[in-house]
Amino acid sequence: MSGIVNFINNKKFLKNNINNYSRVNFSFYKYFYVKDVIKMKNKFQKCFKKLNIFGRIYISQEGVNVQANILKKFFNKMKKYIYKFDINLNKIYINIGLDNFKQSFFKLKIKIKKKLVSDNLNIDNFYKNYQKKYLNSVQVNDFLNDKSVIFIDVRNYYEYKIGHFKKAISIYSLTFRDQLENIIKYIKTYKKNKIVIYCTGGIRCEKIAYLMNFHGYKKVYQIYGGIIGYVNDCVKKKIPIKFLGKNFVFDFRLYETISKDILSNCHQCNQSSDYYVNCMNNKCNLLFIQCLSCSKIYQSFCSKKCYIEK
Repeated sequence: MSGIVNFINNKKFLKNNINNYSRVNFSFYKYFYVKDVIKMKNKFQKCFKKLNIFGRIYISQEGVNVQANILKKFFNKMKKYIYKFDINLNKIYINIGLDNFKQSFFKLKIKIKKKLVSDNLNIDNFYKNYQKKYLNSVQVNDFLNDKSVIFIDVRNYYEYKIGHFKKAISIYSLTFRDQLENIIKYIKTYKKNKIVIYCTGGIRCEKIAYLMNFHGYKKVYQIYGGIIGYVNDCVKKKIPIKFLGKNFVFDFRLYETISKDILSNCHQCNQSSDYYVNCMNNKCNLLFIQCLSCSKIYQSFCSKKCYIEK
C-alpha cells in the first residue's frame, strides 16, 4: 500500500505560507450528470484561484468531489458562489473540517476522472434509481443503542484502525473496489436487520447503499455527511459524540482527533499508538503506525531492513 500520503517537511515552504493558516477545511460532493467536464473544470479553476482556495477537486460525468481549505474571510463568499455554480449544487451540504488548526492542502489540483470513486459498477445515473435513507446524529446515537442494528464501516482498514464506532464492523479491504466485491457476501446474514453504513464524508456510502438496495437490502441507512457530518451535528445539538478515536483524512493532516481513545498499536513494539507515517524508504513507502519511541529508534522506517537499504 504505497503512495497513499506524501509528506512535506519543508520549513521554508511552511514559513512562506504562514498567512494561510487561518483557514477553514471543507468538503462536499454531489452525484449528478455533468455534460461538459472541461467547462466545469475551468469554472472551478477560475473561482478557486480567485478566492485563494487550496485543495483537491475531482470532476467526472457522474459529479464532483471537493476537498479543500479557504481563508475564513472568504468562506461565505465561496458558499454563495458554489450555490450559483450549477443548479445541481444549489444549497449543497458543505462539511466543515473537524480540525481547522492544521492546513489540509497547500496547492490546488483539479482532475478529470472517469469516476469520482473508483469502482467496478457498470451503471449510469445510479443515484436516480433508489430512495436514500439518511440519519442525523440523534438517530445515529439511538441506533447505536439498538443491539439489532448493524453498523458497517465502509472505509479502508487503515482508516477504521485508528477510529470507528464501537459496534461497527469493518470489511477488510485495501481499496473501495475490494469492498464492493466483498460486502454482499459479508452481510448476507443481516438481510432482515437495519444496517447503517458510514464513511468519512458520505461519498462512498452512496454507491454501496445503491448496491445493497439492488441486492434486496431495503433497510439500509446512511449517516448524513458521514463521520464529519455526524460529529458537527452532535456539537451543534450538544449531544454525546460516540465515534471513538481519530478520523483518517487523505490530506496533509492525516487525521482529525475526535476522542482521546487510542484504538490501534505500534507496528514495531505493539504499544498503544495511532500515529501514521510513511516508511522513509521510498521503495517501500508503507503507511504504518509508529509510536514516538520507535520513531526515534527506527527514524520513521518500518523495519531495520528498510533503514539499512535507505
